[in-house]
Amino acid sequence: MPENPIRCLILACGNTLRGDDCIGPWLAHWAEKRFSADPAVNIVSRQQWTPELAEDIARAESVLFVDSSAASEPGEVKLVPAAPAAGHPALATHHANAPQLLALANELYGLQPRLAFLLTIGAGATNLGEEFSEPVKRALPAACALLETTVHGFLTGNIPRPIGQRS
Repeated sequence: MPENPIRCLILACGNTLRGDDCIGPWLAHWAEKRFSADPAVNIVSRQQWTPELAEDIARAESVLFVDSSAASEPGEVKLVPAAPAAGHPALATHHANAPQLLALANELYGLQPRLAFLLTIGAGATNLGEEFSEPVKRALPAACALLETTVHGFLTGNIPRPIGQRS
């Protein structure tokens, strides 16, 4: 395994041409500006998460996955713990989800981040276009604040409190 661990890895995904699906890349861009002076924070934004990211995940002390969610109400911001997928989940060769990537990092490198969370914002519209829906626009300040609080928690060793998780 490479020698240089990543203290905080932000992995964002989404399609910049599909409305609210762009929330991951948008938040990654926001985080790049916000944390540009902090070498402890590494930000990666992709159209989709691919198996190649398992190495970065294995090197990370903490990882924050950022994505839109079709399963949540439009504009609903959630932060939930992410855990490796159980067993041997089927893994597509071109895209994966957070649990699959965590499991792959463990399988290939025998390593897991100390903390792993998934930050999602409910998508209202994913039609062609580069505009966010109104619910997502209204959720942006809360999503930015939660991302910042979570990263600070990762860097100080404070476990973030899940938000929007149903019991």
